[in-house]
Amino acid sequence: MRRLLFSGIISLVSLFGCTTTKTQSTGSTASNQAPIAVMMVGGPHLNQVYKPNNPNTDVLTPKRQAELAAVCDQLQRYKPDAIMVEELPARQGRIDSLYALYRQGKLDFAAMPDGRSETYQLGFVLGKRLGLERIYCVNSEGGTSQSILHEGTNIKLYQDATAEHRAYYAPTFRRWEKDSVTMAGLLSFANSRTFLEQLHTLVYRTAARVTNGTLKSDPMVDSTFIKPHYVGAEFISVIYNRDLKIYSNMVTTQMATGSKRILTIIGARHIGSLQGMFRTDPAYQVVEASKYLKP
Repeated sequence: MRRLLFSGIISLVSLFGCTTTKTQSTGSTASNQAPIAVMMVGGPHLNQVYKPNNPNTDVLTPKRQAELAAVCDQLQRYKPDAIMVEELPARQGRIDSLYALYRQGKLDFAAMPDGRSETYQLGFVLGKRLGLERIYCVNSEGGTSQSILHEGTNIKLYQDATAEHRAYYAPTFRRWEKDSVTMAGLLSFANSRTFLEQLHTLVYRTAARVTNGTLKSDPMVDSTFIKPHYVGAEFISVIYNRDLKIYSNMVTTQMATGSKRILTIIGARHIGSLQGMFRTDPAYQVVEASKYLKP
């Protein structure tokens, strides 16, 4: 009996020893590698805020171009070795072709229907400055307008929070439309902690309080799986699902390229969610864009 007991103890010690050794080995490997820096720059989509009757909203004017050049000066100090943009991977071939033309000085943004997009105005410009060979597409299909959550118990709470958020950012945006705020001022505001946290809370927290309702019809949302009682949570899941896929595209692109300092240019609504994912991923270290963007 004593011999059997002793053998059992030896076996347990061996088992725990193997487990500990494996854990230490994995941890040691991770700890020997510096975390990969990831910075996300959010903001309004520049081609969508353009109003033909208001030249102040046109980022192709000489004044706005000079301001965007100053923004690129600020972001360049981050020294990214990979730039990722909110374009679908299916468009990678087209983006590659356009970027190659741009690097050769053969691409005129003003001649392109979507030439005002931040993909070109920030992504291409910075990429060329830094000598990067490629701009990576990491967007995902999915997501929807925040307005499709339109009815249900506690919907007024969501509507009031939406109005409060608009009231917060509207003055800065109006000043930009009147040319009293620069591009740096606009993007600095859009990447401020207060703005991003308020937007994230509205979309990913307040919406969950809405129940017993429906979503407006949207081609990007499969209503078959929507449970009316959890309509707010279902709404969040649609948006979060897209963010998870963007996160997957970002990390797999990093793995394929071996990049160490990522810059992702994306709509502001995604920032809070993506930062949360990267902050809990030990392989990455989130860098706040506000560290570089100044009014």
